[in-house]
Amino acid sequence: MKITGILREIRESSDEELAARLGRLEEELFGHRMKRFTNQLANTMKIRHARREIARVRTILAARATGKETRAAQTAPKE
Repeated sequence: MKITGILREIRESSDEELAARLGRLEEELFGHRMKRFTNQLANTMKIRHARREIARVRTILAARATGKETRAAQTAPKE
């Protein structure tokens, strides 16, 4: 999925969905790291992708906590 699609999906999600997604991504990252240390991970870029998506989710959650961003689905005008 392209970065813009991922960002749109993250911004349209609720805080509860983002928290669940963050937990899933952290478990996925841990699994990738374990596979890397046991030489079972074929594509090491999976670690980087997971870390960056975790950062995206945390950034959106922090922006919402400070009030700098609201859920995109609520603020976008209907076309």
